[in-house]
Amino acid sequence: MIETKWLLSQARGYLGLGMIEEASGELDQVPAEAAQQTDVLALRALVLQEQAKWPPLAEIAHTLVERQPAECGWWITWAYATRRSRSLEAAEIILLEAERTHPKEAAIQFNLGCYACQRGDLVEARRRVDRALAFDPSFREAAASDPDLAPLRAAGGGSHQGAQGAS
Repeated sequence: MIETKWLLSQARGYLGLGMIEEASGELDQVPAEAAQQTDVLALRALVLQEQAKWPPLAEIAHTLVERQPAECGWWITWAYATRRSRSLEAAEIILLEAERTHPKEAAIQFNLGCYACQRGDLVEARRRVDRALAFDPSFREAAASDPDLAPLRAAGGGSHQGAQGAS
């Protein structure tokens, strides 16, 4: 039997080289008894995101949120995949829940701003993006270019704003 640590190392290497299918192939060889380990699921999530396989990514990210709710990135990944596989509304529900655990996380605020903007609520979008910037000014560049915020910018809602996130 192939050792899980070795397979994960190989998968990380392939992923780092942009060889997504090869990384996935390594993960497919992980023994069944190890396939649900958190480190395996985390790497599988990275591969699925690169493959744009949103429904399975949403499922794995949800599992990772249940296991590691303090890890903000899993919430964002879960919302990102849910938006693409189900709906913006379902993704927004996830991030509103995440906000209760991570009230000062800029990426959550930014993404909620993007969602509000896409719903047409420019006042809420402005409020959320402003909060993201207050928590982390490095989001300024993303706010100036994120396509989700185009309606806010067009309405004079500020190309001066920005954030990095997985809207």
